[in-house]
Amino acid sequence: MTFEAKLTAFMLIKATPKWLSLTVPQRFEAFETEILPVLREKVDGVRSRFYDTEFYSVRVSDVWVWEARDHESYQLLVDALRETPFWDHYFEVVDVLVGVEDAYAKNNGREPVATV
Repeated sequence: MTFEAKLTAFMLIKATPKWLSLTVPQRFEAFETEILPVLREKVDGVRSRFYDTEFYSVRVSDVWVWEARDHESYQLLVDALRETPFWDHYFEVVDVLVGVEDAYAKNNGREPVATV
């Protein structure tokens, strides 16, 4: 089954002292038991990638990139995340940037301008 993202959200987040106080095994366990089950139960049509940025930024520690099939799927994702300790307990959501890939080109009947 192919996945065509209609929108991409770049969620800029910063780890809280609560998250940082956990050991690495505790962090993985918390993610796998407290966050992922809620997402699996309530969200469909969304995929993600996670980027560590703490090496290069003091404003955010991570960027979670979400690709969604439609706006409703993304909205359900945010609602689900807010029901978990991810939101404002383990991480502070610093900013969310939502965009549509190559929208300018598509809206003007042009091929995307991109590098390989």
